[in-house]
Amino acid sequence: MTSTPRDLLTRLFSAAVQAAQPEHCIARFLPAPPAGRTIVIGAGKASAAMAQAFERHWPGPLEGLVVTRYGYAVPCERIEIIEAAHPVPDEAGSVAARRLFEQVAGLTADDLVVCLISGGGSSLLPMPAEGIDLQAKQDINRALLKSGATISEMNCVRRHLSAIKGGRLAAACAPARVVNLLISDVPGDQAADIASGPTVADPSTCADALDIVRRYGIGLPPAARALLESGGGETIKPGDPRLSKVETHFIATPQMALEAAAAVAREAGVAPVLLGDRIEGEARDVGKVLGGIALQVRAHRQPAPPPCVLLSGGETTVTIRGNGRGGRNVEFLLSLALTLDGAPDVHALAGDTDGVDGQEEIAGALIGPDTLARAWALGMPPRARLDDNDGHGFFERLGDSLVTGPTLTNVNDFRAILVL
Repeated sequence: MTSTPRDLLTRLFSAAVQAAQPEHCIARFLPAPPAGRTIVIGAGKASAAMAQAFERHWPGPLEGLVVTRYGYAVPCERIEIIEAAHPVPDEAGSVAARRLFEQVAGLTADDLVVCLISGGGSSLLPMPAEGIDLQAKQDINRALLKSGATISEMNCVRRHLSAIKGGRLAAACAPARVVNLLISDVPGDQAADIASGPTVADPSTCADALDIVRRYGIGLPPAARALLESGGGETIKPGDPRLSKVETHFIATPQMALEAAAAVAREAGVAPVLLGDRIEGEARDVGKVLGGIALQVRAHRQPAPPPCVLLSGGETTVTIRGNGRGGRNVEFLLSLALTLDGAPDVHALAGDTDGVDGQEEIAGALIGPDTLARAWALGMPPRARLDDNDGHGFFERLGDSLVTGPTLTNVNDFRAILVL
């Protein structure tokens, strides 16, 4: 290996992000042009970049609208781009959701709807079910984000309190043909969990959503609870005839990103060990487990001898207990550093591939054998910072934050632990 550990880790992250860029992966999934109109709709952090790539490669006329996160818009000629808030929805997203329904009203069997869906769409498409207002939706979203629930659990609740998610937008497109082009940001690549599945069938139920609410002690306003208890929030189920002409393709996934990073590692003479693309759980617990694996590599050359890099993806969670500036990737790294306890020749990077870890415009951070010593020298007790969920404050003061700006894609968390 000729580059520094930090340089190599940064190149691995860049390779993962580049592998998920819409421009690189959308062309091979273009559907056949229809006899009628082509309407493009979509939502997510990558949706604007997906729309731009689709425009470049589409051979015929088209029109449409997609909604993306503030700061993630890119210029399109025929597809309108609307920006809205993430992770807590706002009025701009509510307006965009209503306009998506307008886009697909009155279509015929000769028409084609192309749905460009990526992570973040749950917050970007707030259309509360009847009796629930936007403020209630925002409060429920904040409670879910703080609860420690998995992304699948959060999206189950969101689907059943929505008028657009859980296949409802796809049902509104009937009888047109619907082609979903998805960039997955969820463990296991479950289509119903990406942006809470506005254009795919959903097998989960209101009872499932209620179980999640009870499990995490999430307070619901009376109208929302009544909707779940009555079954009035049921989503569109598999086999519904309105979804008979829906087809779904994954154009980029976390596994693809890991494999791209692995190729760069091999070129650098470092053996990649892929631990999985769907690792979930509390970020600090995942830090302990992966730290233990890194120490096993150093002590026993298992599961691979050094030099190697342990690669993983998925989406961890953080149960917020403190008042710091947290994010799941920096929480993972701070826990990892404590587990490694200054072990020589172990370096790591963790970041969200969309460039935003938590609610900070910071993708993640890097650690090395000297991370804890430098923190103590600055008067920052690492354990206290972890207890306060202050990963961003910790790494920012060390100068080890990973800042990319908007990446215009999203295949969720990327973690690389380099053992030399």
